[in-house]
Amino acid sequence: MQADAVQPRTLSELDYIALEKQYGANNYKPIDVVIERGEGVWVWDVEGRRYLDFLSAYSAVNQGHAHPRILQAMIEQAQKVTLTSRAFRNDQLPLLAKELCELTGYDKMLPMNSGAEAVETALKLARKWGHKVKGVPEGQAEIIVASGNFQGRTISIISFSDEPQYKDGFGPFTPGYKTVPYGDADALEAAITPNTVAFSVEPIQGEAGIVLPPDGYLRRVREICTRHNVLLFTDEIQTGLGRTGKLFASHWEDVRGDIVTLGKALSGGFYPVSAVLADDPIMGVFKPGDHGSTFGGNPLAAAVARMALRVLVEEGMIDNARVMGEYLLGRLKRIESKHIKEVRGRGLLIGVELTDEAGGARRFCEALKEQGVLSKETHENVIRFAPPLTITKDDIDWAMGRIETVLMMD
Repeated sequence: MQADAVQPRTLSELDYIALEKQYGANNYKPIDVVIERGEGVWVWDVEGRRYLDFLSAYSAVNQGHAHPRILQAMIEQAQKVTLTSRAFRNDQLPLLAKELCELTGYDKMLPMNSGAEAVETALKLARKWGHKVKGVPEGQAEIIVASGNFQGRTISIISFSDEPQYKDGFGPFTPGYKTVPYGDADALEAAITPNTVAFSVEPIQGEAGIVLPPDGYLRRVREICTRHNVLLFTDEIQTGLGRTGKLFASHWEDVRGDIVTLGKALSGGFYPVSAVLADDPIMGVFKPGDHGSTFGGNPLAAAVARMALRVLVEEGMIDNARVMGEYLLGRLKRIESKHIKEVRGRGLLIGVELTDEAGGARRFCEALKEQGVLSKETHENVIRFAPPLTITKDDIDWAMGRIETVLMMD
């Protein structure tokens, strides 16, 4: 037998699941499908069954699975150099910085790896700006956040979460945060003090159940922050890069954040890449040694991110998200099921909230998997639908036949 001959599979799907349960930490409860490969909007499990991916790895795979142009960029860069650390310069990071800033209209970007790292960076940036520029006394900076937020799982970030499970057993927590109701601009203004340095908000709350604020909320928030000399920090890690049919979800109200965090689709799902965007007067408070990351801005990440951005724009994925999102939302709203309480969303970020009597969203997601559609519940009673931005009308029609069947079940 030749050395490169394909070897027969020796493990079944159940074997893989058993191995993960035996050796992996029990910090996730995934749908029991073992994915082996993906292409575009489709994935295949180890038994050869095909599924339409309606989750996109929580919006990290906006460009579709294994996009050939991003894959080629990754291969070509991996054959040259993958990591230099920020102790030295490389030929990819400057180009990513230029292209990302030109695309988004910001003066500066700071590269990191995960979304949580980007959020931590933004929090540090806001605090340092508050001390160095606004004149807030050292150690007294306050950051206001919105109820229902989800921006990561570090100690600092869960310190301002109001989800009990995210905090259970992990104290003591980081001080300096104040929570106001999401969607209530008056509450934000009432909470601002001379020590307030920033307001952190998701334009649409994903993990909270695809929650959209009232129309005009972000515009009012922008005006309030400007008037009180408070930085507006918009977290676009899940909602940005085309997911809602605009480059950023905040663009639906023509709002420009002072600090913006990006991640997930910044690499098209190939590699952990995140970034923080801000203009010179804000980003300039960081000096050499203030903040950094060994892998942040590495040449492999930068090359992948450059191509991920390019295909997003050049292949019309943002416009497609808007058009296909309107179509999908309309199809979902027409389903007459006793289980559906509300359908809401923007672009290809859609939530189907179920009634309390429906028995939770998990059983519907498991039933969808059996029908060949992969999605995931959030906040117990919401099914999140967020397919890759490359999805077509035919793909949606194929999925909707199965989604309608499942949502009509007893």
